[in-house]
Amino acid sequence: MNATALLHLLQLASPSLPIGAYSYSQGLETAIDKGWVKDPESARGWICNNLQQIVALFEAPVLWRLLQAFESRDGAAVALWTERFIAARDTAEFRAETIQMGYSLGKLAIELQVGDAALLAILQAQPELPLPTAYAYAAVALQVPHEAALLGMLFSWAENQVLVCVKSIPLGQVAGQRLLLSLQAELQLAAQQAQELADHELSNWAPGLSLLSMQHEEQYSRLYRS
Repeated sequence: MNATALLHLLQLASPSLPIGAYSYSQGLETAIDKGWVKDPESARGWICNNLQQIVALFEAPVLWRLLQAFESRDGAAVALWTERFIAARDTAEFRAETIQMGYSLGKLAIELQVGDAALLAILQAQPELPLPTAYAYAAVALQVPHEAALLGMLFSWAENQVLVCVKSIPLGQVAGQRLLLSLQAELQLAAQQAQELADHELSNWAPGLSLLSMQHEEQYSRLYRS
């Protein structure tokens, strides 16, 4: 990957990207509130389980397909996987999260004038814009290699989960960085798996996480949005 593409990826995956990713916990805050996640060991277990059972089996493979669809300017494929991803958001909180961040990233990309007319037309044809679709558009428009864009998304997701633990358990900053460093092998494996799964193997079946998301919507005390 050349320096320009690397810098684009670092900007795209940065927690300072103004799309509001830091304001969501994806059910983790409720797990912390219940005492299920309370120390570095349980935090790592939570993140690894979600990575292996949800992100690597659905969100990352969908992103991989969207990257390929935008690269080939295949509007039908973009529409298909965008619709399927939104349909798979099975709580109001999860749906609002991806639509809000997708809208913000799409608006930012347009204002920064990244992408050619063909890419922009595909993006603007989507009735609703979830985060993976906006991210795939930006990565292709900025000529970030697909493998790097996928790994960048996975790292960004893991970093946000670790930051929730640092703020809410709380973990110390060093413990948080140690936890993030320990996830490298799992993130690489998830990226590889996302590229190999067939369409019929994709799954986001996680009823326990869905219940936590529903409970978070009415949680009395919380830092993160619902």
